[in-house]
Amino acid sequence: MRLTVIGSSPAWPNPGSAHSGYLVEGPEKLLLDCGPGVLGRLRETELWPSVDAIAITHFHLDHWGDLVPWVWGSFYLSNNGPVPRPELWVQPGGAAFLTALGERLGFPDMFERAFQLAEYEPNVAFSAGGLSVTPIRVPHYTLQTYAFRVQNSSRVLAYSGDSAPCDELVEAARDADLFVCEATLLRGELDGEPRGHLSLDEALDAFEQSHARRLVLTHRPCELPTPEEYELAHDGLQLEV
Repeated sequence: MRLTVIGSSPAWPNPGSAHSGYLVEGPEKLLLDCGPGVLGRLRETELWPSVDAIAITHFHLDHWGDLVPWVWGSFYLSNNGPVPRPELWVQPGGAAFLTALGERLGFPDMFERAFQLAEYEPNVAFSAGGLSVTPIRVPHYTLQTYAFRVQNSSRVLAYSGDSAPCDELVEAARDADLFVCEATLLRGELDGEPRGHLSLDEALDAFEQSHARRLVLTHRPCELPTPEEYELAHDGLQLEV
């Protein structure tokens, strides 16, 4: 299993960085989240992304916003021949959300024309891109949000999405080979009611409790310090899980 960080910014972009997007190859291609800037980055290596599936953790724009230009681009390019139509996995109620959005942006089934749309269920593994993905509900303000536990026959990748401190996040990363965990805050300050994110110390605590083997921090503002002893995601980073 290989991970390529396509985008790693927090809710506002770090200089030169795309928002959340993590490509997992094992050997098919699964994209975890698709924030603004991710589609353009994917197109740096091929005319149109050949991903097999996309899974979205939650509907904050920095984690899914490039699905909209993905739709328009696939329509335009389809005039010249078939365009890949990847699976798109969204949370319960996500299909209705996209239909309502389509009514405002173009037409109700615009996302269904570009993607094979499906909804996952909490704590129920689904198959995407040749991998098993288990969505685990985590707290993120009042928004329905999930961490993902991604597995093949020999490796486990855990991805926090966005999460406040919680036992569920620890379980999502339990004994994982790689834990990609957000660390948006400086000291765990109140960023909303209820809270929505982790500090560096809280991300480290979740990692230690989970007994995961490797931690990569992400979604971290460039304005905050990150000590050199900690591994920090950056756009273009490639890791063997």
